[in-house]
Amino acid sequence: MAMATQAVIFDLDGTLLDTLEDIGCAMNRVLACRGLPQYPLDRYRLFVGDGAEVLVRRALPAGQASQSLVGQCLADFKAAYAETWNVLTKPYPGIPELLDALKKKGMPMAILSNKPDDFTVRCVEAYLPQWSFGAVLGEQPGRPRKPDSAGALEIARRLSVPPRDIVYVGDTATDMQTAVAAGMMPVGVRWGFRPAEEMLAAGAQHLIETPLELLTVFKKVS
Repeated sequence: MAMATQAVIFDLDGTLLDTLEDIGCAMNRVLACRGLPQYPLDRYRLFVGDGAEVLVRRALPAGQASQSLVGQCLADFKAAYAETWNVLTKPYPGIPELLDALKKKGMPMAILSNKPDDFTVRCVEAYLPQWSFGAVLGEQPGRPRKPDSAGALEIARRLSVPPRDIVYVGDTATDMQTAVAAGMMPVGVRWGFRPAEEMLAAGAQHLIETPLELLTVFKKVS
């Protein structure tokens, strides 16, 4: 049975906002302060997407990610990121036009991120203030992070929309797995942090090259 698109849930980092350089610079400062190897910023494409703690674990040298060191570096990363989260971050080209089109359609929108909740809300308020989102959820204690479906299903309840009628848009395998687990339509974006092959292997049913192409996906699945 064809689904009728009634709402859209977006990932944040790598989907709506290009945050990679600010995240990478903050993590590199943490590593540098401890005399640990730093990374080219593009390498952080492979580190982000699964929450700040996982980012820290991936960035620490192999064999050195003790729970104690991870905890210390995680606190340091959050402090460093709090100082420079908005230096180079920006919406991807075409995102404002897409959100305008969805707003014009009256399409309910929400955001679900593995970014810490306070930073998620801060980024949305700073970079996407002219659009209304029915829910903005980041990583919080007590709610499993993606790819667990809990956050996506919580948003579906808040929007009063059946999961089968929601399109979930993201840029990583984690996002596609979240959509599949929640019974939503997984749509992968090609401008984000991870390759198409990763998203297809994780269940993406559509891949889009530009933000406005999402509107054609709605026509296909409605």
